[in-house]
Amino acid sequence: MLPALTVFDVETTGLDPLRGHRIIEIAAVRIEKGIILENAPFHTLVNPERPIPQEAAFINRIRNEDVKGAPTIDEVIPMFLDFAKGSILAAHNAEFDLGFLNNEKQLCWGYVDIPECVCTLRMSRNMFPRDFGHSLDKVALRLGLTIPPNLHRALPDVILAAKALVKMMEMGNITSAEELRRKAGIKQMAK
Repeated sequence: MLPALTVFDVETTGLDPLRGHRIIEIAAVRIEKGIILENAPFHTLVNPERPIPQEAAFINRIRNEDVKGAPTIDEVIPMFLDFAKGSILAAHNAEFDLGFLNNEKQLCWGYVDIPECVCTLRMSRNMFPRDFGHSLDKVALRLGLTIPPNLHRALPDVILAAKALVKMMEMGNITSAEELRRKAGIKQMAK
């Protein structure tokens, strides 16, 4: 039996948390018994306490004024972890998202444990090894899913990744956490 899953995504001020880039948006949706709970997502902008570079704003369309009154990451991480409680995390290109989450938790407290995480990108590579391209939009098209017009925002990306995950689990007849780990597991980062 598969455990509950929490598919999440972050939008950031850049590509490298070790160079001071920060989370500016986080969204998540749970999958319970194979059903995506789209109507009960977790979603918030995050004040990065630093300016958002123009290059990042161009991609994710999040501007400084959008996050000015948003909560800071030390408020958001506990809410996110409460939302994800009792589940395995999942993300598309999970190492990127986990890298930011782990860095941000160090900035907050450091002792918070991030749950186990699986990766839909890795799952796609395992299931479609001969296909070229495993970006979220390419995976979605391969699976016959509709791409939302506002891709590169956390909530639409999360819903699309959740649909892709459910579809790949159905196609691969994945019915246990162990099978999911074999197809989509990633090496956990140091906590």
